[in-house]
This record gives sequence, structure tokens and C-alpha cells, in this order.
Amino acid sequence: MQTIQKETELPFEEYIMNNKWQGRSIDVKSYWQFHAKSLENFEEFWASVAKELEWFKPWDKVLDASNPPFYKWFVGGRLNLSYLAVDRHVKTWRKNKLAIEWEGEPVDDAGYPTDRRKLTYYDLFREVNRVACMLKCNFGIKKGDRITLYLPMIPELPITMLAAWRIGAITNVVFSGFSADALAERINDSQSRIVITADGFWRRGKVVRLKEVVDQALEKASGVEHVIVYPRLGLKDTPMTEGRDYLWTKVMQGIKPNVYIEPEPVESEHPSFILYTSGTTGKPKGIVHDTGGWAVHVYATMKWVFDIRDDDVYWCTADIGWVTGHSYVVLGPLLMGATNIIYEGAPDYPQPDRWWSIIERYGVTIFYTSPTAIRMFMRYGEEWPRRHDLSTLRIIHSVGEPINPEAWRWAYRVLGGEKVAFGSTWWMTETGGIVISHAPGLYLVPMKPGTNGPPLPGFEVDVVDDSGKPVPPGVRGYLVIKRPWPGMLHGIWGDPERYIKTYWSRFPGMFYAGDYAIKDQDGYIWVLGRADEVIKVAGHRLGTYELESTLVGHKAVAEAAVVGVPDPVKGEVPIAFVVLKQGVAPSEELRKELREHVRKTIGPIAEPAQIFFVTKLPKTRSGKIMRRLLKAVATGAPLGDVTTLEDETSVEEAKKAYQELRAEVEKA
Repeated sequence: MQTIQKETELPFEEYIMNNKWQGRSIDVKSYWQFHAKSLENFEEFWASVAKELEWFKPWDKVLDASNPPFYKWFVGGRLNLSYLAVDRHVKTWRKNKLAIEWEGEPVDDAGYPTDRRKLTYYDLFREVNRVACMLKCNFGIKKGDRITLYLPMIPELPITMLAAWRIGAITNVVFSGFSADALAERINDSQSRIVITADGFWRRGKVVRLKEVVDQALEKASGVEHVIVYPRLGLKDTPMTEGRDYLWTKVMQGIKPNVYIEPEPVESEHPSFILYTSGTTGKPKGIVHDTGGWAVHVYATMKWVFDIRDDDVYWCTADIGWVTGHSYVVLGPLLMGATNIIYEGAPDYPQPDRWWSIIERYGVTIFYTSPTAIRMFMRYGEEWPRRHDLSTLRIIHSVGEPINPEAWRWAYRVLGGEKVAFGSTWWMTETGGIVISHAPGLYLVPMKPGTNGPPLPGFEVDVVDDSGKPVPPGVRGYLVIKRPWPGMLHGIWGDPERYIKTYWSRFPGMFYAGDYAIKDQDGYIWVLGRADEVIKVAGHRLGTYELESTLVGHKAVAEAAVVGVPDPVKGEVPIAFVVLKQGVAPSEELRKELREHVRKTIGPIAEPAQIFFVTKLPKTRSGKIMRRLLKAVATGAPLGDVTTLEDETSVEEAKKAYQELRAEVEKA
């Protein structure tokens, strides 16, 4: 382990906001006292949080730890996510409160959105029941069935998720930017009976024809009985296969507005969703989350981290196709009865002030976004946010990757007017909800640009060395969670051994997050990035194996190695070192073709920033590719230990290829 100075700018600068925020004192000592109490009897602590939700049947046992790491939370309890997010609010004054403010991408000549929808909690209640009826009555979907949702950011996506959960079905949401191959793989692995999609949607003023991607995917996916197509754009030439494909508007026609579907009282450990995330080796992992534990975790963090109040207008900019959208666009704000903003399009379309106009238009008070987006807007300058009144903002949090201090300071000053509480949350698909963060809804603690903050109450987080022992403050180690938590993943779909090997074998008894981190003298955690071979592009995790497999799938490629390198906007971007098949000559045309191949196979976010042609890759004697050496070549870092390297000339060739291409780019 090494002591880190440069990355985190020790000693850390404290932003204390004059020791007050909205009249409340900032107190780190009291926070740690509260945190310690939450761990003294953490089952009792989580039970007290869970009691704030409505259960159809109370649990018999808070935590079943008899078969680690297959932990079960609130065993014997029964509840329903759809009921918690919708029904219980309809019974109160929130019945006619705005639940969702939706805005589509198109604008008129004056820059005003032409597509807008408002849904109260009563509107949402009725629509969820109608869709639940459609799924259950028209298509026979029942408890435990998997449903793949391949939809853009329109209200029908959260509505359908809630409808599925209402009848006990398990959702498999696939990001609408993924390709047909990626979609097919996720449909097949989840064994989905039904796919729900749209004819298309808007992205940067262009039509994305989503249904056509589904048709391509279903050429490789088996078991799908029906496809339901929502006419987002009303495209007249959308291909429809008779007997399989149904138009949303037609199957919903006969369902009465006041239909009521009794919410299924599912077991706490019943799966609510599968969400696929890239791994370091093998196919994407289907992360499974339960119902009761996930609900309690998300509910708690909405209160603690976002300090949700009844007059708040909340906006999380994440796509629902990622876990942040599941937890903090769909379930979280609706559990709290909040008014929730959902936006369909690109953040800087048609101009770089689109997001700031949304904050001003709806009076957003809580803003949850990514460091990548902040860095992008920094490049546009301060002029664009200055055009808009952002004074309603009181809390900003970032998510997806570590936020660099410069981006933190820019957002705090330019967006928050130096008056907001601003934190950088850490969590991942596998944790289900936020684990490390500032928690202005509980105790205010000093803000520090670039940190993730302290672990939340009820979470025992540490930074350890290779042997699993805690490291001193300021020393880099591996981030671990030392005891189970309610929102934790409940395995990998269909692959329990992979679950154990991936998350619990490195440090027995502890969940290994796969990140490097350090603790500072105040106990704050500073996550430094991935310690494994997963690349985080704009907060989205891409496995090197998936990218490499795609490149090798091209007829010209024999071998490929992909690594992530720092990027000022996206955090990291993939670059690829490629060995061509014999007789294939490298060329600029082939380089472009390979980038496009990855783009079409996985999605635009996976496209390599650069491709370098080499005749061999650095490998160990056992044949394992030494990606760390390629990353060192690309970043100018020391090579480190090369004793296991089979052929040292492979590194020299990689250096030469990198330098030559970089010189060509700079010259151009």
C-alpha cells in the first residue's frame, strides 16, 4: 500500500459554509456518535427504519445470516413496492400532488418544450393499475415472470415498472442506448416472456428507431412471446409482426380508467428486478435485488441524503436503464411522495442551457447528477447557467464516479451559489442504494471538494490492505463493506458461484467493491476508482472482457486488449490495442471500422477513443494479458514489476504505436 498525497490534496480543504447551512450547525462529532450507535445493534437500527414503511405482514426476523453470503432481510415480511410508491399516497392529501413532471426533448422556435406531461399521484395510481391489468389480464403475466423493458425516458417506463412490481413480476430494464446484441443477451439470460418498447424517441433532434433494434435482438433471443410497442413518436412505418407485436394504445383501449388490481403481497426476499452490469471476465452479470431490503435502503437514503420535504421538487438526471434510475428516479422519490422531474433528451440540446432551463422552469430544489455532466458543462463556460435563476437549489449530489475537486468547486459556486449542501455519493449496482455520502437530512458535516464523505448510518465501511487489515488514514487500500446491509444484491441471476467468487472471495466475510479508496483523518472516504478491470465511462461500467470480445468478433481481429485512460469529461474512456489476423493490413479505414463495430455491437458509450495496431500483446508466461502495462504506456506511468512478462518487446511495440498515433492526432 502507498500513502496518497496528490490525488486527494492532503491536507484536505474544508468548506464549512460559515459553520451553518439553512440555520443548522455543522457537527462532525455528533454524526460519528450517531453512526456508532447505529452499528451497536444494527439489526434493531434497520428495523426501526423499516417500521416507517407499510407492510402487509411484519417480518419474523430482521436478518437471516445463516447462509452467508446469501443474506436475507426482513424474513417473513410481505409488502408491495407499487403500493408503497403510489397507493398509500392516494389515501392522503398527496392524492392530487404532482408526482411526475415529464419533459420531452423537442422545443419550439423560442426554445420552449413542446412535449410535456403532468401526472398527479392519483393519475399515476390509475395508470399503474391499468398497465398492471394489461399485463396480468391480457398477457397472463404472473408473479415471478420476467419482463424486459427497453424504453426511453418517458412516463410509461416507471409506470410499467410499478405495474410489474404490483403483480409480483420481475423487471429487466435495458438501457435504450444498448445495441441489439446486448439486448438479446439480457433477454436470453433473464428468460423474459415479454418485451415492452417504443417505436422510437428523440435524441439530439434525431429519431432513434427503438423497435427496429428489438426486432434485430429477437432474431437471437428465444422465449419472447409478446412485444408491446408504445407509440412515442407515432411512426407509421414501425415494423409489427402479427401475432407477436401489439400496439400499446390498442391493448389498453378496453381497460377502464378506474380498474383496480390488488397489489400482490410479495415476500421481502422476492426479486424485484434484475439489472445487468459488466464484469471483469465473462458475460454481463444479472444483479438481483429483493423487495423489502431494497425498499428500506432506498427509503432511508432518500431521507438522509436528500432531506426530502413535501415542498421539494426533485430531479435525478440518470437514465432509468441504470441502477441510479431504478433507485433514485423511480422508487426513491415516489416512496417519499415527492414531485419528480423526468427529462427525455440530451443534456445540452438544443443549447447548453437545457438543464438549467429545466431547473428554473420547475423550481428544482434537489439536483442529483454525474461528475461527467458537470465537467461537460464546465467546458461550455459559466455564461449558460448564469442566464437562469437557479436559486431554488438547496441540495446537489453527484453520482457515478469520483468527482474531482475542480468540478465540485465549479458546481458549488456556479450552480449552487455557494449556499447548497453538496456531496458526492458512492454506491454501485450491487449495493442497491447509497452507502457513503454527506447526509444533510441527518447531520451536517464539513464539505470537502472531491470526497465521498462518511459512511451512512448502519453501514460498516473500511479501507483494507491485501490481507484485509484496515490501513491508516491517507494510505490507499481496497474499499470493503464489513457487514450485510438491506439493499445488498441477492446474488447473480442463475449463477450463485460467480456471486461468491466475484464479491466475497477476495476478503472472506467482507463485500469487496472493487475500488481503491483512502480514509482521511476525519473518517471520510475518498474513492479513487476501480481496482479491477472495469472501465467507468461517464459513470457507466463497461467490462474489458465485453469490449475485447466484441473487437475479436470482427473478421479482421485476432486479439485485443482494452484499458481505460483518464478523460477530462467522461472520467475514463476505453482505448484498445489490437492484433490483426495474418494478411490483414492496418489502416485508418480499418481503425474507423472497428470503432464503429464496437459502437453498433455494444453501444455508443463503449466506442474506443483510440485503437492501436500491434503485432503482439504483453502477456504473462501463462498467457494472461497484462493490461496494467498497456495502461501505464498510455498514461505515462511507471511499468512496475515486469518479471512475469513473457516478451518485453511487446511493451516497446505498444509504446511506439501509441506515440505514433498520438503524433498523428496532434499534427492533424
